[in-house]
Amino acid sequence: MSAGGTAGIAEIAAHVQARSGLALGPEKAYLVETRLAPILKREQLPNLGALAARIGRSEALSRAVVEAMTTNESLFFRDGSPFKHLREQALPALHRVRAPGQGLRMWSAAASTGQEAYSIAITVQEAALGRPVEILGTDIATGPLERARTGLYSPFEVQRGLTGEHLARHFAREGDQWRVSPALRAMVGFREWNLLAALSPLGQFDVVFCRNVLIYFDAPTKARVFGAIRRQMAPDGLLYLGASESPIGLSDGFVRAVQDCGVYRLA
Repeated sequence: MSAGGTAGIAEIAAHVQARSGLALGPEKAYLVETRLAPILKREQLPNLGALAARIGRSEALSRAVVEAMTTNESLFFRDGSPFKHLREQALPALHRVRAPGQGLRMWSAAASTGQEAYSIAITVQEAALGRPVEILGTDIATGPLERARTGLYSPFEVQRGLTGEHLARHFAREGDQWRVSPALRAMVGFREWNLLAALSPLGQFDVVFCRNVLIYFDAPTKARVFGAIRRQMAPDGLLYLGASESPIGLSDGFVRAVQDCGVYRLA
């Protein structure tokens, strides 16, 4: 790689981290090159150094770079156990202590193409709580969010985590794809949001799913995000994290709710 490209990687990594929290160390150089190659071609730029020189002057280009570097892997009922806990323990407990008719609010942070948010909605609907539930899915990447709003998934996508019963009850066939039911789509909304931005406009949540995103952040950024999430949670709310994520040692605001599926409550 040319000197301009090498320097460009460091500058781009710093820009992406400042905008999104995503930490791109030197070991991610090949990933940066690979994911940004289409942007170089589209913008007719010779190397990453030239791209680095332009991203600070173009909001559209900056957003394109950040979105290209984000990971948008998602599937229905990923890892299983958090949704089992939500269904068997969290929802019944919240239902018992909330006033009749009082709504519940749930947040799927880093929602990507929407499978997690719709998995939460399926869990809620099958619990038949008899109270209103609002689920918000947010992500920094606009492309995946546009797909999430359509609620339309390929055969490959629905086969990753959904049972035949789920498909029959909550989806309708459209050509060779599957559309989420109107009832689920009415429960779920999607909004572009950056986890590094102020979270207060999103309101308070009873349940927060922030899974498999903080692994890409450095420790100070994780601590900052944990603090921001804590401020948006109901006093008896629950935070669901990915299997390799934990606030322990980064935030004193959370304690484990259970040992085996990454569920935390406020300290």
